[in-house]
Amino acid sequence: MLPGSRPGLLPRDAAGEPWLAVVIAVLCALSCLAAVGASAADRAAFGWSGRLRAEATVQVRPRVNETGAVAAARAAETLSGVTGVSEAEALDRKAAEALLRPWLGDAVLPDLPIPSLVVVRLDSEDPASAATLSRALAEAGLDASVDDHSLWRGEVERSAGTIAALSGLAFLLTAFAAACAVAWATRAGLAAQRQTIETLSLHGATDGFIAGLFQRRYGLLAAGAGAAGATGAGLMIVMARFVGGSDGLSPVLPLAWGDLLILLPCPILAALVAVLAARWTALAQLRGGVSLRPGWTLGGRRARG
Repeated sequence: MLPGSRPGLLPRDAAGEPWLAVVIAVLCALSCLAAVGASAADRAAFGWSGRLRAEATVQVRPRVNETGAVAAARAAETLSGVTGVSEAEALDRKAAEALLRPWLGDAVLPDLPIPSLVVVRLDSEDPASAATLSRALAEAGLDASVDDHSLWRGEVERSAGTIAALSGLAFLLTAFAAACAVAWATRAGLAAQRQTIETLSLHGATDGFIAGLFQRRYGLLAAGAGAAGATGAGLMIVMARFVGGSDGLSPVLPLAWGDLLILLPCPILAALVAVLAARWTALAQLRGGVSLRPGWTLGGRRARG
């Protein structure tokens, strides 16, 4: 055992550590951006799903000798009295044309047959179901179809789940890449510092002690690189937040100041990955007996035969 000498036993910059720190910092920045992107996508999907869940659309088919506007007004009046409905509003032709104008333009709208629609805003606490609305319309003698937006809501929720899964996969891949980089650096460090390791072994240092030197070295390096990567990602998020204004980056991908909290564990996670990778690699190399020079293996042991 060599008390008090552990931090200085391994020379600095012996195995391209500055480049390793750059690689880990970049990987950490990418993983942070992936995590924030997943959070923003989940927030957007939750908002869209909530708005879709709070409304329903009813298409009314007028009876003979009845105009669409009259049928829609009757449907709105009927639905206003249904439990679980906050408000029901019949859309006039002008409002319906306003909804279609961004997709169809002004040229075709005057000649386009537009269905009679009723927008139903549901009670947020106890919303009425599509079956309840349909039953109320049928009892009032109205021929109508109710769309509770469940199809769109399902698509939004599935898309959000896919984005979150892809972001999680990206996070795991970057962590795996960082672990591979640390493992490679540990192997290179073991080879580059074989004389130091042999000296330590001759003085009674165990494999665990030598592995501890590497895991301490690369753990501290990864923690610093992780902090740098998280800081870089945080600056990018702050810039995007300012550029995006009140909507964050955009209404489709809203960023919040609270997303910066996601970056805080990055240095700890980076250090943990590096410690595990360095220790596992060092022990595997030391116990595996990889030759550093003829007749000797890592750790100063003489090779068999």
